[in-house]
Amino acid sequence: MKHVGVREFRDHATRYLSGDEVLAVERHGQPLGFYIPTAKSHYENFGEALARLERAVQHVLTETGMSEDELARVLDPNEPIPNEVPTDSHAPRR
Repeated sequence: MKHVGVREFRDHATRYLSGDEVLAVERHGQPLGFYIPTAKSHYENFGEALARLERAVQHVLTETGMSEDELARVLDPNEPIPNEVPTDSHAPRR
């Protein structure tokens, strides 16, 4: 994943938007968001990618016992990085 500043992303948006590289867009070193390109001409590929993401999220929720809100907080770049990921006492142990 490439990290780019807001100005660089703005100044080279055409190049980045036509590329296939995942970008972390940052301001002062802090992530503002992510650009995740989809297949250029295949809507079905986007649907498949979305389905894979949903399966991955469900796997994380099942394995950790976290709620969707807890996972959203862990993945929110505006939130501090937690020292420990919250778990449910009923979650499967490894």
